[in-house]
Amino acid sequence: MSDKIVRIGGASGYWGDTSIGPAQLIGVAGLDYMVFDYLAEITMSILAKAKAKDPNAGYATDFITQAMRPLIGQISEKKIRVVANAGGLNLAACRRALEQLMAEAGVSLRIGTVEGDDLSPQLERVRKTAREMDSGAAMPDRMLSVNAYLGAFPIAAALDAGADIVVTGRCVDSALIAGPLIHEFGWKSDDLDRLAAAGLAGHLLECGAQATGGNFTDWDQTADGWDNTGFPVAEVSADGSFVVTKPNGTGGKVTPLTIGEQMLYEIGDPGTYILPDVVCDFRQVTMTDLGQDRVRIAGARGAPPTAQYKVSATYLDGYACVGNFVVAGEHAAAKARLQGQAVLTKVRRLFERQGLADFTRTSMQIIGSESLYGDAANPVLELSREVVLRLGIHHPSREGADLFSKEFIGAGLSMAPGLTLLSPGRPKASPVVRLYSCFIDKSDVEISVKVDGNPVSFTTPAVRSHGDIIASPEDGHEATTSLDGNAVDVPLRRLAVARSGDKGDKANIGVIARSAKYLPAIRASLTVQKVQEHFAHVAEGRIERFDLPGIGGINFLLHQALGGGGAASLNLDPQAKTYAQVLLDIPIRLSESDARAWNVIG
Repeated sequence: MSDKIVRIGGASGYWGDTSIGPAQLIGVAGLDYMVFDYLAEITMSILAKAKAKDPNAGYATDFITQAMRPLIGQISEKKIRVVANAGGLNLAACRRALEQLMAEAGVSLRIGTVEGDDLSPQLERVRKTAREMDSGAAMPDRMLSVNAYLGAFPIAAALDAGADIVVTGRCVDSALIAGPLIHEFGWKSDDLDRLAAAGLAGHLLECGAQATGGNFTDWDQTADGWDNTGFPVAEVSADGSFVVTKPNGTGGKVTPLTIGEQMLYEIGDPGTYILPDVVCDFRQVTMTDLGQDRVRIAGARGAPPTAQYKVSATYLDGYACVGNFVVAGEHAAAKARLQGQAVLTKVRRLFERQGLADFTRTSMQIIGSESLYGDAANPVLELSREVVLRLGIHHPSREGADLFSKEFIGAGLSMAPGLTLLSPGRPKASPVVRLYSCFIDKSDVEISVKVDGNPVSFTTPAVRSHGDIIASPEDGHEATTSLDGNAVDVPLRRLAVARSGDKGDKANIGVIARSAKYLPAIRASLTVQKVQEHFAHVAEGRIERFDLPGIGGINFLLHQALGGGGAASLNLDPQAKTYAQVLLDIPIRLSESDARAWNVIG
């Protein structure tokens, strides 16, 4: 086995991420690759809106202005290769901007592109067989974008052909890291465990500093370095095992818990994590703390991939408007709630007079009274003297959304006392861009790889007989623990860390025990029913629970828990970013003797 090590830095976790990542990573000794991930599902909706207004828009402009422009000379000098999905919905425009930048900088680098994810030219053919992956619904009429999630092998092909920079449209986030590893180590489509390891490395790096102490449950341990949180670097060996670390002298923290939280971020069934090139099993993954911000990860397993790509499509679905008033004074929450209800009642009466349809959806939150916590909110906060009324609506027509906007502001002098606008002016109505997810056979997607505009020979790896994807057995049984003597309740946060995220209208909450001895008690108290009750105010569908014995973790998958998800949601938190924090306050029942022995009381 080769002793070769490939070093890859994750420089961006989303479009809008801080610009310090590339500047940190450029100084890492021996860095081979710098990768940039920009395309969350909600980002695709934003890019679709932008391209609809301007045919030259629709790509991640940060890649040009914040990442490449300041560093392209050093990237060329140090021979660091770059991979980015910055092409978004307009790969051609992104490539042209990159070419112009290189001409201005006097730098000559070879640009590789991966095309084929954009299925718009064959929309009608796709529509005939498309069924929404959860509801089974047919594809709507007014589609803005239709893109397949491509895999890592096309990126590897561009690198094989000599590309210094590879720019893609929609691909799975982890492919940005897996592609270079396939190229460097010569892994084939049947190296399933190694491909699964590459997928895990990609999943850990794709969100930038979120793997290295950013958004960490124990935030007080990393806060001193937030002004310079380190971005992640993976040092990958030929057998697929790898070490995650960060640049010297940066803030943040790399431990099994910071890395473990990121592993659980935005996953469903950890035993069948489906990527285009492999189906991953992360249940027995282990994380070993090597000290000095270095963690070794091993144990990912792979199974043959499916014969289909996931398709992410967006479409127009009416109009939205969200208004915000600050409300102050005695019983501010009660005043805000009554005002919100009164505005909706008045606007509905005006709709009837003008022959307009009713709202398709409304949502009201009182920020400052723990709206995110539902029935678990602290009742004392109902007496708060300062809150924000957040009132949102969806309506089939812009006319209806504009009417709501006018009447929301028009209530400023006729309802509750102590009002002031959170931001100046009337709230603006905007199109609702909704996500539609389905599948397409890989044989129906034609992938094109080019370097400097010249075609590169590429054939999608043949799909072996994979059979049906068998989901991991859901953890349907509830564990029990012996509670000798008196029992006490301890907040989950004293026993575990947690991270939450979104996939469409699904939310996941991953929990990792701080010590293996805590896990039985956590599993006994943290039942599916308890989680369902805790999130009854947002979770409309079923909840699944899965175990990850390798890291002492549990993953909950909440269906229909984000009000439609992404840009189409009116929820205060449309991406489940806060759900883990809400869950960490849930009480876990322990014997008093254990609680005292573990020093988790008080």
